[in-house]
Amino acid sequence: KKLSPTLQELEVTVLDTRMCNNSRFWHGGIGPAMLCFQGQRRGSVPYKVNIWGGDSGGPLVCGKRPAVAGVMSFSNKPPTDPFKPPVATSTVKYKKWIQKTLR
Repeated sequence: KKLSPTLQELEVTVLDTRMCNNSRFWHGGIGPAMLCFQGQRRGSVPYKVNIWGGDSGGPLVCGKRPAVAGVMSFSNKPPTDPFKPPVATSTVKYKKWIQKTLR
């Protein structure tokens, strides 16, 4: 897949960890420092987010005053599998380490 020369943006909804860990989805593979999510079209109709190799390490941003909530980690291969939503590493668990490292 060809990488985009411009920054891409997508509105997403973080999914409940219990749902992401059930046997139809990640089957217990989502840990406490992970977030799985799905995209939102206008009108709140969910759809599959396709995360590709070039997206790893990108930010998952949230809030009215945007803040990084996660860092893109992985998705299923193929990324179009509707039962394997993409996963990010939560930055909340690492906030103190991040702040210390940035000083």
